[in-house]
Amino acid sequence: MKERIILHIDCNNAFLSWTAVNMLHKGSKIDIRNRYAVIGGDESLRKGIVLAKSMPCKKKGVITGEPLYSARRKCPYLEVYRPDYNIYKRYSDMMYTYLCNYSDKIERYSVDECFIDYTDSYKLFGDPVKLAYKIKNEIKENFGFTVNVGVGNNKLLAKMASDFSKPDKVHTLFSYEVKEKMWPLDVSELFMIGKSSNKKLHDLGINNIGELANSDLDFLVRHFKSMGKMMWNYANGIDFSEVESDYGNPKSISTSEVLPYNYTSTEDIYKQLKKLSIETGMRLREKKMYTPNVGIWVRFHDFTKISKQVTLENLINSDEDIYNNAIKLFNKVWNPDDDKKVRGLCVSVSNLTDVYKVQLSIFEDNNIKMEKNDHLQKTIDDIKKKFGDKSITYADELKKKD
Repeated sequence: MKERIILHIDCNNAFLSWTAVNMLHKGSKIDIRNRYAVIGGDESLRKGIVLAKSMPCKKKGVITGEPLYSARRKCPYLEVYRPDYNIYKRYSDMMYTYLCNYSDKIERYSVDECFIDYTDSYKLFGDPVKLAYKIKNEIKENFGFTVNVGVGNNKLLAKMASDFSKPDKVHTLFSYEVKEKMWPLDVSELFMIGKSSNKKLHDLGINNIGELANSDLDFLVRHFKSMGKMMWNYANGIDFSEVESDYGNPKSISTSEVLPYNYTSTEDIYKQLKKLSIETGMRLREKKMYTPNVGIWVRFHDFTKISKQVTLENLINSDEDIYNNAIKLFNKVWNPDDDKKVRGLCVSVSNLTDVYKVQLSIFEDNNIKMEKNDHLQKTIDDIKKKFGDKSITYADELKKKD
């Protein structure tokens, strides 16, 4: 069996970097990456938090997720810039399109991260480490922002490698390097280990990844249940998950996002689900495909994950239909009274087809309504392609702004 080669490309400080690059392209004389600057919410509402921070802010002790008023105490001269997800999507798309030059097996893990399955591309482009440096350097030269590239034999190792030291670096973590490079690290550095698991591991006397890798599996399962096996596998560099690409005519399309902080507000979560539904719908329609299945998964702050999907009577491909079903699914798995906080979200569609079929209603008005909705969605897509994503929005979003 051929050994896999996976690359993980991770944009350094994406939200702040992309905001900075966009400002420079528009003629700004300052680079906010070198100033006391953060990306954050509305400070006047005292609800804003730090989503991304510059290196000068980091040196002053500002941390991601803290309230803006707290960050301003550390940096009285703080500059706050509002997030703009249309800008982030544009630069994310640039990076993704560029990476498509090197493989047709690319997974957009989040807005600022991609996995590449380089296994079959090796014979075309050669040494993966040399290519990783080429990717890093060309993204910096062509787009103005920096990335880290991790190279490994599976997704876990590639992602761990890209996190070693930043910014603008290439790191390897092949299977034979796990003991040397990964085992000495604190268990908190292992992917998917949250604060509560980290504390519990330390309380059990397991302090570094090597100790976790050499722990008794049954012991870990007793204390952590199913997560115990996952932690043991990861500590030993074991990960069989595939790079999930939607190249060509895919069987499914999914859009996921690791949230900038743990969400507890249903309104905020709905907003993110709408954004993910719109992006999933756009990609579905770009492929000229339809779906009878809508699914979601929700990752909580303790890194547990729950998924749910629904099979519909009719095929759909509109943003509204995807979003409405995503909301229904989310309401079935989410109880705001629980103590769980949402850390990541995904909206997916599956069993795709390019042949449109519909269960005709005996009520003619319903059939006419479905046809009008299809025409309306196409018109919305055409307007966005011509004038940009901000050119048209939903009425409820305008009401919130008012």
